[in-house]
Amino acid sequence: MLATTMSDRAPDAEVAPGGYDAPDLRVFVFALFFVFGGITSLNDVIIPKLKDLFTLGYAQALLVQSAFFAAYAIVSFPASAIVRRLGYMRSAALGLLTMMAGCLLFIPASASATFSVFLIALFVLAAGVTMVQVVANPLISLLGPAHSSASRLTFAQAFNSLGTTIFPYVGSIIILGSLASVDASALTGAALGAYRAAETKVIVYTYLGLAAALAVVAFFVWIRRNRLAETPPESVRPSHALGLLKHRRFGFGACCIFLYVGAEVSIGSFIVNYLMQPGVMGLAEQDAGKHVPLYWGGAMVGRFIGSALLRLISPAKVLAAAATGAVALLLISGNSVGPASGWALLAIGLMNAIMFPTIFSLACEGLGKRAPEGSGIICMAIVGGAIIPPLTGHMADLVGLHAALTVPALCYVLIGFYGALARYLPGFRG
Repeated sequence: MLATTMSDRAPDAEVAPGGYDAPDLRVFVFALFFVFGGITSLNDVIIPKLKDLFTLGYAQALLVQSAFFAAYAIVSFPASAIVRRLGYMRSAALGLLTMMAGCLLFIPASASATFSVFLIALFVLAAGVTMVQVVANPLISLLGPAHSSASRLTFAQAFNSLGTTIFPYVGSIIILGSLASVDASALTGAALGAYRAAETKVIVYTYLGLAAALAVVAFFVWIRRNRLAETPPESVRPSHALGLLKHRRFGFGACCIFLYVGAEVSIGSFIVNYLMQPGVMGLAEQDAGKHVPLYWGGAMVGRFIGSALLRLISPAKVLAAAATGAVALLLISGNSVGPASGWALLAIGLMNAIMFPTIFSLACEGLGKRAPEGSGIICMAIVGGAIIPPLTGHMADLVGLHAALTVPALCYVLIGFYGALARYLPGFRG
């Protein structure tokens, strides 16, 4: 519950359930969704850069996603405890400062020219993203009337998708456009270290710019830290929350979130290298990078289409249809050549659009007062983005990129089964 600490309020102002007039804070929360969505999708541009510089296999390169998404499993519950202790606004500021620290760690990563130090920087950055996300999801619901909560959440997700569309395009120009023609595999010793340090500086400059922007947002959140009088949410033991997994609909749904995030991230991580293949589009690295926003932008467009369909068709059926569509597109992409193969892969973004919110709503149906616990488990399930991409990368190293698409295809098959069976799975009964 939120309450105003200000004595005067415009008589016609929109007021939250706790009596808080918060249009300015909603703007900041929308900005948070934009930033952490964009930073997450920027990994798709960093992966091919680091893969070339450090002469990595696909499985090794996709440890970028493992380092990033592991934070969701490790940091989610501690972040919730921090929110209970510090409150929403102070926790948001702390999360932003942690993100800024992760960005600044790219400086020693570049200086050392060591891949593992980049992974550490990405983990710290993701820890901050996780904390901000733990704050932003419930906060946007509270900052306004209850009857318009769904509208605000949808609008906030649109800003998230906008970030995932813009950041990779700009990143491909700045980061991939600088890649030198030198073959890193032909260098050794000090020459190789110097080359890597020089070539990774462009990544440093990119993240220094992000650090500056995060510092500005953190400052504005901090000076508004006392605008809210908050009642801390009830403390919940992790073991008690994990007990929800025993309920079939919720447990299967949490597994599907794991699979969905893993499949989505795997595909996004491969786009640049996939489109560069002579048998697909044969694009230069920077040009291939500019196609990444089409994948994430498809998800943004698909949300508008999906929101209309969900008013007419049951969510479970829409989920099953979207998963089936994703499998079909992967089969087309994996078994064809030329531009058709590339465009089929990019079109999967449209299928992804409704999956997360639909799986979430099906899984959490009937949780009632235990909905926050369910939300925490779902947030932890995002760790699928840390596990499935390296598995897909290992498959790519063994049999090639086309055949490796089998891994995300299997993920979507299981998600399709959940959509088909959800109506027969009992909801939570506490």
